[in-house]
Amino acid sequence: MKDKVHDGINYLVNILKREQSESGSWEYPFETGISTDCYMIILLRSLEIDDENLIKELGKRILSRQEKNGAWKIFYDEEGDGNLTATLEAYYALLYSGYYEKSDKRLRAARRFIVANGGAHKAHLFTKIMLAITGQYKWPDFFPIPLEFILLPTSFPINFYQLSVFGRANLLPIMILAEQKFILKTERSPDLSELFLREEEETEDYSEEWRDFTSLVTDGLEKIVGLPSQLKKRARTKGKQYMLAHIEKDGTFYSYFSSTFLMIFALITFNDKRLQPIIKRAVNGLKGMRTTINGYTHMQYTTASVWNTSLISYALQEAGISSEDEVVVKANQYLIQKQHHLYGDWVIHNSNASPGGWGFSNINTINPDVDDTTASLRALARSVTTNFSHRQAWDRGVLWLLSMQNEDGGWPAFEKNTNRSFLKLLPIEKAEFILADPASPDLTGRTLHFLGDFTNLKAPHPAIQAGVRSILRNQEKDGSWYGRWGICYLYGTWAAITGLTAVGVLPSHTAISKGIEWLKRIQNKDGGWGESCKSDSAGKFVPLVSTLTHTAWAVDALIAASERPMKAIDKGIDFLLTHLDREDWTTAYPKGQGMAGDFYIHYHSYRYIYPLLALSHYKNKYMASGHKNI
Repeated sequence: MKDKVHDGINYLVNILKREQSESGSWEYPFETGISTDCYMIILLRSLEIDDENLIKELGKRILSRQEKNGAWKIFYDEEGDGNLTATLEAYYALLYSGYYEKSDKRLRAARRFIVANGGAHKAHLFTKIMLAITGQYKWPDFFPIPLEFILLPTSFPINFYQLSVFGRANLLPIMILAEQKFILKTERSPDLSELFLREEEETEDYSEEWRDFTSLVTDGLEKIVGLPSQLKKRARTKGKQYMLAHIEKDGTFYSYFSSTFLMIFALITFNDKRLQPIIKRAVNGLKGMRTTINGYTHMQYTTASVWNTSLISYALQEAGISSEDEVVVKANQYLIQKQHHLYGDWVIHNSNASPGGWGFSNINTINPDVDDTTASLRALARSVTTNFSHRQAWDRGVLWLLSMQNEDGGWPAFEKNTNRSFLKLLPIEKAEFILADPASPDLTGRTLHFLGDFTNLKAPHPAIQAGVRSILRNQEKDGSWYGRWGICYLYGTWAAITGLTAVGVLPSHTAISKGIEWLKRIQNKDGGWGESCKSDSAGKFVPLVSTLTHTAWAVDALIAASERPMKAIDKGIDFLLTHLDREDWTTAYPKGQGMAGDFYIHYHSYRYIYPLLALSHYKNKYMASGHKNI
């Protein structure tokens, strides 16, 4: 076993070293299915930008993902024969590209699937909004959040800044577009009317309670500000100012594809020639997110450069690579350059803190998050005693991280204390994923892991105690924890157990014991672990065949809570060593989530990072010492 573990570690280390870019980062794709590819074609055709090579390339990738029955899926084992929303988006984009006709057998099959599954009415809300913008779907007479909402001051119990930053970035341009009922059609616009089943009438299922709320917003504002016409004008102006103030250097709005796509159309509503260069730069910013996967062009939702680089730098060092090794030095210098120095919206709920966090992408300068901050700080940890600039960055990062703890003791992703109960009333599909930013066991666990292992803060510290209570409070009855940003209960349980043990909670604690027993109970016969993307929608663990990443999470959690290797650990390690070079659908299966049932992420780096961490922790804890350098 000893030689095999060393060989496995060396194998992974060499791959990662070889794939580092000149800048010191790792540029693995952030892959999210076909939706962004479809929207890029629709955007280019709507704006009459004839980038034919890009449109053709995207069309090829979209078709390469089509199932035999004509549908598209968003993950391998998705229930049913396909995903209606993804199929509708693909059908529309391919038609709009101009390179495929309705008579094409592949489009005929897609059309049959859409109609057989309820038609375009059954698509996701955000897809319907895209269809409304491009003239394929009627804007509702009443949009659930009036544009005037942005005018409410932060002193009000309900206001714009209580939405998550992701919610603000995407909802604001929609509110501007909905208020204008904006439509942009071109001579190339296809006719999708056959996808809307005529016997169905579209109704907006907004409760009277919510209509009363929106009336209260506008009535209250009229008393403060003035006449309704003045409110609309002021709200539009403020909405435009907000978007322009949050554009990154590459032209994107918050560095997200969806919010930038929507912003472009929202800016067009102002009919201002001075905005044309901004719109053009935004389009070019989206084009800059293109990547190549298996020979096909893909539009990334954002880039994952900082996330990948921080995780890999830390994993290499855990494997015994010195912090003075050129690979680590280059990676950490890249991370130092990406630390944030600007104030973002996070300061509204955290006014006493100074910038110091890290964001997810290389583009991001104003929207740091807790997970990227702890990941970057782990990467820098071993060099802070010898490098003054690293020490300064470290101090700023730790202070920002501690300042982001919620009142409930947990850590959110982007902004503290924004998980307001009124958000659950919003008649917005998947509002809990789009509009809220609650603390979660995975984020809190990973934060505790960093603080316990790298700052030596332990349970007596008030912040640690509050974090521990948050994790214990959110354990499921079966012993697992839900992971908001990964798939899913395996991810959450790994983060919770490694976090609790790092801050001094004993493995004999009831919560950890229950978590360990749950992991052992769901281990597959081949020694690995796997979990379906269906878990998040089901609200419970749904098993899957074993995957490298899921197995690594489970093994790492067991190692953290076990003084000696147990049978389950050894079987898991054996699975990893046997399958490190595996290449099949399980290695391309999404391991990250953004929105249950609709948005999943395939991190190309995870199949290397997490097995390397599990093998390294196994070696460091259970095998003979004296093997600091691999």
